[in-house]
Amino acid sequence: MSPPDDPNPSLGIGLKCMSVVVFVAMQTLIKSVGEAIPAGEVVFFRSFFALIPVILYLAWLGDLKHSLATDDLTGHVVRGIVGVGSMILSFFSLARLPYPEWISISYGAPLLTVVFAAVFLKETVRAYRWTAVAIGLLGVSVVTAPNLTLFSEGGLGGAEAIGALGALGSACFAAVAMIQIRRLVQKEKTATIVVYFSLTSSLIALFTLPFGWVLPSFENAACLVVAGLFGGVGQLLLTASYRYADTSTIAPFEYTSLILAIAIGVFLFGDTLQWMTVLGGTIVVSAGIFIIWREHRLGIERRRARRVAPPGGS
Repeated sequence: MSPPDDPNPSLGIGLKCMSVVVFVAMQTLIKSVGEAIPAGEVVFFRSFFALIPVILYLAWLGDLKHSLATDDLTGHVVRGIVGVGSMILSFFSLARLPYPEWISISYGAPLLTVVFAAVFLKETVRAYRWTAVAIGLLGVSVVTAPNLTLFSEGGLGGAEAIGALGALGSACFAAVAMIQIRRLVQKEKTATIVVYFSLTSSLIALFTLPFGWVLPSFENAACLVVAGLFGGVGQLLLTASYRYADTSTIAPFEYTSLILAIAIGVFLFGDTLQWMTVLGGTIVVSAGIFIIWREHRLGIERRRARRVAPPGGS
């Protein structure tokens, strides 16, 4: 998304950091519920109650009616199916993994998007991006290796091993979802994509009802409702941040969530911070930031080249 005519990078960064805090709060609430609520049921709460702040905001802007107009309903349904798959695996793994480990693996999604964009969208991926992706995925393997080795306690049947596999699967689905979003944004409004995703994911999540939904306690229900509201608010803050600064300026601040995840995991959930999680997370974050920085530099070079190019391209 391109910046506005009157950009305000400080405001954009501030909104991005606020969205990170809100999303981390959402994930913390979901993790606090643990395995007491099935992942499909959590997805429903997350999607349905996210609609409330989104609808209120769009109604305030007077854009609610127009947000439902679409020329690609099938594309939104596909986005919903893939997104629900990612969320189910994400919430399933979040309940079974230490928070810092979970979020480090989740950072693999943007790296996988580069691979899928080259395969499905035929985008040109330069050697430095392939190198950064390979290094980043190596970092993901560093985080997951202790859980997936057959020689670790519990082996592949352990809860953390299953959680790590779920987190990897969620990252793959999330990468596919990003590809679908890239297709949608070419002809659909951002508000339309957000509203239809919440609607379709809420409906799709209902299909998991026969697989063991439970009546949550008051405390768990309150956590899930607030998590859903936070999800909607976070999405609005994230969308607004791109109105004031370009992607390359804002994107690196996503990785501040790792610092919050480490603090919350250790002090709130009593997670033991493993050195391999720190090492792998650092590798993944470094690879992601390098890609963002390099793309930003190339964007500057392309703009300079266009300014100095003679008229008519001669």
